[in-house]
Amino acid sequence: MSVHLEEMVAACKPYTQQGQLPSYIPALKKGDPKHLGVCLLSCDGQLIQAGDCGVQFSIQSIVKPILLLQALLDNGVDTVRAHVGVEATGKPFDAINYTDQVLDSQHLNPMVNMGAIAVCSLIRGSSYQERFQRLLALTRLLAGENARIQVNEDVYRSEKASGNKNRALAYLLKTYGIIQDDVEEVLDCYFHACAISTDCVGLARIGCVLANKGCQPGSQDPIIPPEYARFVNAILTTCGMYDGSGDFAVRVGVPAKSGVGGGIMAVVPSRMGIGIFSPALDAKGNSLAGTRLLELLSRELNLSIF
Repeated sequence: MSVHLEEMVAACKPYTQQGQLPSYIPALKKGDPKHLGVCLLSCDGQLIQAGDCGVQFSIQSIVKPILLLQALLDNGVDTVRAHVGVEATGKPFDAINYTDQVLDSQHLNPMVNMGAIAVCSLIRGSSYQERFQRLLALTRLLAGENARIQVNEDVYRSEKASGNKNRALAYLLKTYGIIQDDVEEVLDCYFHACAISTDCVGLARIGCVLANKGCQPGSQDPIIPPEYARFVNAILTTCGMYDGSGDFAVRVGVPAKSGVGGGIMAVVPSRMGIGIFSPALDAKGNSLAGTRLLELLSRELNLSIF
């Protein structure tokens, strides 16, 4: 891999001044909007990084493809698809969309909050504490043994204290029988999941497993079934960047998932995983400078799958 990564980070640094830190989760407002970091990890194990790539941040919605993978491993594709759809909603990630009609599981997709909460209920375990620990273990498996994966308890508490809209979404799911379990238990698992933290290297490693047909970098032995990696990548292509996914597909053209913590995990099938962090967000909730940096990388390295 040959790319002038430091120069690209410098070129995109001014965009950090144009975004906004999220205010609806108080702990995220403590971030430094000037941060911008990136890591590229190729499927054969080459790693390059630049900028603030060692800064830890909560992955927020980037946990959604990992939730989906855990649900697929526990239940298989048919059961998961019976509980959640795959179509883009075209609406904000936390929208309450269906108050004027009967809510059907196929109205959801796993990359919006309502769909992800439904997916949480599909993870197996005798308690939601056990379910979350299994999800955390999968995250650490995907990121590799040397990755820094932990739970940011301050972010978890902040999520829980400010999570009334997610409670409304969960109770709507409960009303229509899409989730059967206790709402607060399901949400506690979800809030903990969103508070998982890592750095750009950890994100790149997870993205690389998805890019490498379920195998860790430099390996040909899958740690997740290749068909599940394809399933997740397909949904990331159409739904991964909130209601900005279409524009992102045109500008960048790779499967990706963003989070309001400022992270973006991008997947370039058979080539590399990319982890980016810059906490100042655009109006859709995506990292503004991070998206611009991915756009530059896509042009420079011809990354688009289209």
